[in-house]
Amino acid sequence: MNRKIKKIMLSLLSVSIVGLLAIDGATAVKAASGVTVNLSNKKQVIRGFGGMNHVSWAGDLTAAQRETAFGNGDNQLGFSICRIYVDDNRNNWYKELATAKSAIAHGGIVFATPWNPPASMTETFNHNGNRKAKRLRHDKYAEYAKHLNDFVQYMKNNGAPLYAISLQNEPDYGNDWTWWTPEEVHTFTRDYAGTIQGCKVMSAESYSYQKNMYDPILNDPKALANIDIFGTHTYGTPTRFMPYSLFKQKGAGKDLWMTEVYVPNSDANSADRWPEAIDVANHINDCMVEGEFQAYTWWYIRRQYGPMKENGQISKRGYMMAHFSKFVRPGYVRVDVPKSPANNVFVSAYTGNKKAVIIAINKGTSQVNQSFNIQNGSVSKVTPYVTTGSQNLAKGANINTSNGNFTASLPAQSVTTFVADLN
Repeated sequence: MNRKIKKIMLSLLSVSIVGLLAIDGATAVKAASGVTVNLSNKKQVIRGFGGMNHVSWAGDLTAAQRETAFGNGDNQLGFSICRIYVDDNRNNWYKELATAKSAIAHGGIVFATPWNPPASMTETFNHNGNRKAKRLRHDKYAEYAKHLNDFVQYMKNNGAPLYAISLQNEPDYGNDWTWWTPEEVHTFTRDYAGTIQGCKVMSAESYSYQKNMYDPILNDPKALANIDIFGTHTYGTPTRFMPYSLFKQKGAGKDLWMTEVYVPNSDANSADRWPEAIDVANHINDCMVEGEFQAYTWWYIRRQYGPMKENGQISKRGYMMAHFSKFVRPGYVRVDVPKSPANNVFVSAYTGNKKAVIIAINKGTSQVNQSFNIQNGSVSKVTPYVTTGSQNLAKGANINTSNGNFTASLPAQSVTTFVADLN
C-alpha cells in the first residue's frame, strides 16, 4: 500500500524466520513442559479485538461483511472493536455511520482517529529538508480540540456514540499527513485535550511505539489527567521493546491499546499464506503477554492482506485473529502462564464469564504433546478449536480432564484455542 511503504519495510524486519518455514514432513511428536494456568494471578483486562474501517481509502463494508466482522457465530470474526476515520472535511462524516452503528449493535465499541486537521488550521514547515511538511498551527490548538469535539457530538447525535477519540494518527510519521513533535503532543494534551468531552480521550498514536511520544505525558500529572487510553501502533516494534516500565509506574487507571498494525507484510493476496499467517497469532500473543496491551486493532478489516478478503471471506490471517477475538471477550482478564513451554510453542491464557481460555501456538514442524493444569478453578469440560494449513477453527471433541489437568496434541504449525467451562 503506497501510503505505508516505510511501514512495510519496518514490518518485514520483524518477520519471524520460523514463521516462514514450510512443513517438512516431520512426523516426530515432541513433549513440552507442563503449562500451569493460574486463574488467580490476574494481569490486564481485555477490551477487545478488531480492525479499521477506512471508508475514504478502502470503501465501506457491506451489510453482509459487517455481520462477518462483528458477529460471533459460525464463519464470523467476533470483532468487538471498530476503528474509524475522523475526516478533516466534516461533510464526509456521514460515511462513518453505517458500520459504526453495526459494530455497536453487535455489542462492540467504536473509536476514531484523525489523520489531519482541517486545512484552515494547518501550515507548511521545513521538516528535515521537506519544506512542504504539514503541522497544526500552534494558534489553532483550541480550534482543533473543538473540531474533535464536534465529531464526537456528531456521532452521538446520529446514533453511533464513540467509546474514544484519538488526538492524532502517527504524529511521528507525517509523510502523508500531519507531523507533531513530542513537545507539541505534550502541550496539546496538557492544555487542550481536557476540553474534549463525550467519550474517552486517546493519546496520539505513534507508528512504532516510540516512547518519547508518551514519556512527557506520563511524567506530567496535568497532561496525564487528560488521557484515558494510551494508543500505539507496532510497525517494526521488536518484542523486546513492547514492555513499558514508565507506563506501569505512572499509568495506573489508564488503558494501553495496540491500535494499528499488519504483520508480517502487505503483499497482494497474501492473507491466506500458510504457515506465514501464524505470525499474526504470534504477534497478538506478544502484544498481550509482553506488551500487556488491552486491545488489539488490525489495519483494514477488509483487504487482500487482512482478516477479511476483498470477497468478504475470512482469511487465514483472520482465523488467527479469531482464535482470540471469538473467545477472549471484552472484560476477560489475562492470567499468568509460562509463555513458551517448549521451543516454538507459545501460550497465553484468559478468564471471564465462567470460562478459561488458553491459546497455544505451535510454530514448529513437529506435533507437540502439551499438558495443562488449570488452578483455582473447577473445570467441567474443555473444547479445542484448531487451525492448520487444512483446517479453520475446527471444533474438536471435548477433552477429558482430571482435577483441572488435561493433555492435548498441538499439530505442527497450528494454533489451538482451548475453552474450558468452569463450575
